[in-house]
Parts: sequence; C-alpha cells; structure tokens
Amino acid sequence: MRNGAKTAIIGGVFAAMVGGAAYGGYVLVDELGFGSDAEPKKSGPPSAAEVRTATEAFFTAWEKGDPSGAAQATNNAAEARPVFIGYKDAAGLTDVEITPKAARGATVPYSVRATVTHEGLSEPVAYESSLTVVRGVTTGRPLVDWKPSVVHPKLKDKDDALVTGKASTPSVQAVDRDGRVLDSKKYPSLAPVLTQLRSVYGERVGGTPGVELAVRHAGDVPDTPLVTLAEGQPGKLPTTLSARAQAAAEKAVLRYPESSVVAVRPSTGEVLAVANHRADEFNAAFQGELAPGSTMKIVTAAMLIEGGVVTADGAAPCPDTAVWQSQTFKNITGLRPNTAADFTNSFQRSCNTAFIKLIDEEPVTDESLTRTAEDKFGLGRDDWRTGIASFDGRVPVSTGPDRAANAIGQGRVQMSPLTMASVTATAMTGSFRQPHLVAKSLDDREFAKAEGLAPDTVAQLRQMMAATARVGSGAGAMRGLSGDIGAKTGSAEVDRQATANSWFVGYRGDVAAAAVAQQGGRGSDSAGPIVADVLRNGS
Repeated sequence: MRNGAKTAIIGGVFAAMVGGAAYGGYVLVDELGFGSDAEPKKSGPPSAAEVRTATEAFFTAWEKGDPSGAAQATNNAAEARPVFIGYKDAAGLTDVEITPKAARGATVPYSVRATVTHEGLSEPVAYESSLTVVRGVTTGRPLVDWKPSVVHPKLKDKDDALVTGKASTPSVQAVDRDGRVLDSKKYPSLAPVLTQLRSVYGERVGGTPGVELAVRHAGDVPDTPLVTLAEGQPGKLPTTLSARAQAAAEKAVLRYPESSVVAVRPSTGEVLAVANHRADEFNAAFQGELAPGSTMKIVTAAMLIEGGVVTADGAAPCPDTAVWQSQTFKNITGLRPNTAADFTNSFQRSCNTAFIKLIDEEPVTDESLTRTAEDKFGLGRDDWRTGIASFDGRVPVSTGPDRAANAIGQGRVQMSPLTMASVTATAMTGSFRQPHLVAKSLDDREFAKAEGLAPDTVAQLRQMMAATARVGSGAGAMRGLSGDIGAKTGSAEVDRQATANSWFVGYRGDVAAAAVAQQGGRGSDSAGPIVADVLRNGS
C-alpha cells in the first residue's frame, strides 16, 4: 500500500493516544459512575429499547465521521477510536450509509454503503456486518460490544487495518493447465488460494500493482483486497489446476456445509482441484488439521503388508471388540462381526477391531506407523512446497492407547484432504509425488521426496481399495463409476461433537481425490458423494 496509508494509520493511533486523553478520562469517570446525576446501575440483558438507542447512537456517529462519538458508544473506546479514524483517513471511506435490519435479541445485523476515494479515484463500497449490545461492566449502560469486525467483517484481529492506496503486490491472472483464466467470481472457493498465489508470485510473474482498498494484516500475512479503484497490469501465473475439475469440485462441496475436497494427478502430483465450502475463507482443503478416521487405514495397511504381518488374502478376523493395553475398541454401529474374515474383507468393511489386533503383531512397534507415513508416503516432515501454505500431516510416535487409535485414524493423527489425496495417489501408483499447485520451475523450490511402496504392496492395496469401491463401504458413493476405481471410507469422532466428521478417498483413472465434511457422519454419507462427483466430472 502507499506510504501515506501507513502514515495515516500511525497518525490515527497517535491522535488517539494524545488527543483522546481527555476523552479517555471522561469514559473512566462515566464508567465509574461519578457525578451527582448518575443513574442507578442496571443489570440483565439490554431491553429492545436500549438496543435500539445504543445502535442509533453508534450508527449516527459513524455516519457523521465522528470517531470519538462512535467509540464512546462501544465498551472499548481506546481500541475503537483509532479504527474509526483509520476508516476515514487511511481507508478514505466517506458518505457512509448504514441500514440496520431486524434485531435478533441484542444482536443487530446491518448493511453498510460508502464511497472509497483516493487521489481522484472513487468506487462504491457495500458490505454486511453485525453488532451486539451489552451492558457496560461498571455503569450498566447499553453499549456496542467492540470487535473490529463491527466496522468491517474482514477485520478479524485488533491489528488489522483498512487502507487504500497502491497495492502491496501486483495482481496475478491465474490460469489453469490449459490456459483458461481462473477467477474467484466463477470459482468462489479459490478466493483464499488466489490471494496466497498473488502474495507469493505477484512479483515473480511481472505485472504492475493497481490501487485498492484492502485489509492490511500484521506480520507476513498478505493483504486482503476488497475493492479495486484502478486496475494494474496482472502477471500471468500458470497453475496445475484443471478448470473442469475445479468446476466439479466447487459444485460438489456446495452439497454439504464445512466441506473440502482436493483432487490430484497421481502420475505427476499436480493438484487438479481444491475447493472449500465454509463460513470463513480458511483453505481447509490444504491447511486443515483433522483426524482422518478410517481413511488412515490405507497407511496402516501398507505398514502391515510391508512388515510381513498380513496379506490382502490373509486372515484378519473382525470381532465385536478388541482390547489394546486395557482400552476397548469397537466397530462402527451396525457392523456385524466376521471371525472368518480375510484382510480385504476387514478393510473393505472398515473393521476397526481387525486392525487393532494386527498392530499387536511383530515386527510392529510404537514407531512403525510414523516411519511408514514419513518414509513411504512423505507425510509429517513439514517439507512440502506446494506453492501456497499447506499442511503435510502429522503422525507422531505414540504409546499406549494412542498407538492403537492412530492406526485407525484417531488418536493424535492429523490430516487434510490434500494429504489424504496424496496418500491415495501413492497407494495407487507406489510412488510418492509431492502435490503441487505451481510448477517448481517457477521458483526453483525443492519438492519433498519419499521411498514409496513396493509393487506387491501396491497390488494388494489396490485390490482392497477396489473391493471397497465395488462391494464394500464405499460402493454406494462410487456406484455408476466405471473403469479402474478404488476407495476408502472414514468417519472421525471429535470431542464435544455429536456427529462424526465424514471422510472419503477415491481414485479413478489418473485422478485421486479426498474430501471431508465436518459433522457429516459416515464417510459414504457426505464426503463420499463429493469425491464421486469430482471423479465423475473432473477427470
């Protein structure tokens, strides 16, 4: 952003500290209730009339461009006043019109319309926000509960600031593998991805910065653009994404709230699609850290096969319960025991107890699952360089009940759809190819490496995953998909969460995909249809 914007922010803070001293003293006196005319302190939730009075005072001062008046109507004037100063001076926002909507108790949603102006340029601004009215701690007065998001929903932290000026980095025109333009209007869930790509590669791919209203964050977090006043010249950034796969992923995640999906090309590691359907803009598909449930059994199965403990056709009985170091593990509700089951049957039905019993066999140790995850699948070493921020999994060495829980994707194991899509790709091909969104030739970064799996292990994993997709727990979701297919279901229980997280991974042809739907239930219920849609329409 322009230097002037920085100066205005600093100046606003200084004014709040110096010019606001008397004002701060007034608030202190008022909050303590000094003065002969002080009213008796009220308690309890603010009445509808008090909510209306407090918000009217707040909105009126805000619309007038009165920082002190708006701040005085909140319960934290010291933090609020600099934000309102910056709203007018650093951000250049004027002509503010606020339209309150029907209150929901003490919470009032509202729409804001304003004009952003900078050096002869201007654009309209419109957004939605909300506030809550509370009582002052010492006086009992109805006041707006201060949060930066009251002023703008993108202000998440007290150090965030609205600024207008020259963009900190040039914009980028991201294109898919076939040269088709990818933008957040057509592909909404790419918004956080494109923001990160701009921050990392904006200066590498040419282009000139434009003028914009943006949220400036503390530290190394990239600015969040809000309104463009003057277009710069964007740099062209090739990505590995497929517009067709991305469109399928965008549509698929809309079916379930708080869901994410990633699709990769197993033969290359190229990311074909990344989509999120969330209330926030967090890229959970790449950065989520959640227990993956029984999809983790792919890694555990590889450990057991390569360790010589069992084969796909070997015995793997599935009893009702299994005890590991005094802790009893059970199967998912409704799963019938099968004491004559082989490993493929227990895998395709996702039998927990069969896996718990098998990890007690030699040569499996507390370190075995971690070593397999790191050395064979490239997980948990914090060395993936995808092109944007990503999480490459966590499979810590564990003892006691956690060792058993880790083996079935609970305990201390943490994954994301990106990591589970990679696990699926490695199981399918035998080779670990680090997932990436941007070619390494663009910035000469090093890709992570791992040993991969023996051909015989791959053949057995594919046998078990094919059975899961065709006749096992994944058959319902994968129904209708032809060709070379495989899958694994998972449901992960989370503390204080009534419904499990739904996980599903699958492959078809040269596409592997993984999805999670938080509180989506069983893997085939929610995450399964997402993956199947991507495999059906995005290959």
